[in-house]
Formats: sequence, C-alpha cells, structure tokens
Amino acid sequence: MNAQKRHAFFERLRAANPSPETELEYETTFQLLIAVLLSAQATDRSVNLATRKFFPEHGTPAGLVALGVDGVEAFIKTIGLYKTKAKNVVATSRIILEQHGGEVPDQREALEALPGVGRKTANVVLNTAFRQVAMAVDTHIFRVSNRTGLAPGKNVVEVEKKLLKVVPKEFLLDAHHWLILHGRYVCVARTPKCPQCGVADLCDYKHKTLPK
Repeated sequence: MNAQKRHAFFERLRAANPSPETELEYETTFQLLIAVLLSAQATDRSVNLATRKFFPEHGTPAGLVALGVDGVEAFIKTIGLYKTKAKNVVATSRIILEQHGGEVPDQREALEALPGVGRKTANVVLNTAFRQVAMAVDTHIFRVSNRTGLAPGKNVVEVEKKLLKVVPKEFLLDAHHWLILHGRYVCVARTPKCPQCGVADLCDYKHKTLPK
C-alpha cells in the first residue's frame, strides 16, 4: 500500500467514525488501566460485564487494595487467567497508591513497571487516557496491517514501529481505535467482510471475499 492509498484509507475510516473510542467501559484513567489489564486474552465485552459489578463501589486503587486478591477474583472469574490477573490488579493498585500518589503515571517506563502491564497495555493507556501518540498492536491490528498491506510485519513490535512510521501524522492519535474496530467488525479473521468494506479498493489483500 503506497502513501496515497494509506492517506485515503484513514480518511475514509475517519469519515465513517470521526471520534473513535475504546469499547472498554471506564470512568477514570485508573479504571481504564485495570480494564485493559483484564482484557488480555479476553473480549472487551467479557471485561465490561465483570467491571460493571465492582467498578462503581471498588474502582479506585484504595478500593481494590481493600478488596484484596480473593475479592477481585470473585468478580472476575468469568475472565481468562483470572487468578493471575487478580494478583496483578491488587499489586498494581498498591504500587499506584504507594509510589504514584494514587494517580496513574503518564510515562511508559512507569506503566510497564506495574505488574501485568506490558507494552500493549501501556500503549492503550498512553494513547486513550493521555492522548499521546502510541500504537497498541493487538491481534486485530496485526491482522489488518498485514492483510491490507498497510504495515506488514512478522511480529507485533515490528508492525507497531511500521505503523508509527507510515500512518499520516493527522491520523496517528486515533489510528489505533480505527484499526482495532475495523479488524473486529469488518476485516475479521476467518471471512473478512470485503463486500461491505469501505476501504476494500485500497487494500492489497489478494483473496478478497466475494459478494454472495
């Protein structure tokens, strides 16, 4: 995909959805961090169903530390890897209280030092909460980037670096949301919805799904 096509690609995604947002539900930056931490190898829908039960009453660093690992586990048993995630949620909450005055840090190094927070989670928080240019490459974005020819790469870090380099500057802040939503609902894994896709003519995918 050349530069002209890439510009048109994002121009159309922006026209269809001018203000894209994460589908995770949250009220504060801390709640966003916890929701993203819980979303690893889980759907946003399953995370939202769980967090609705405890965010209103316990959705602060102090609230989750008070709840404890067993208490958090009870709320997130429907989410994969819930035992490890519960430990990470409480440990992260404690560190934010003790080392960051109860506020989520806005630096990558500090975020990635939190238990259970990797590069992708940090990127989501930096981009969504702090509006910093960051590209969180998940399975959807990895697939879309490779399939369309937008930013092909062998691994998520390679794709991330390539996207940051080739996405036109005017689209960089929201590119993560457009790509993840496109991959989740249109450029899906098994049978991409090419006939309904608004950017199909710009895409390099050779095996496009034919209209029924």
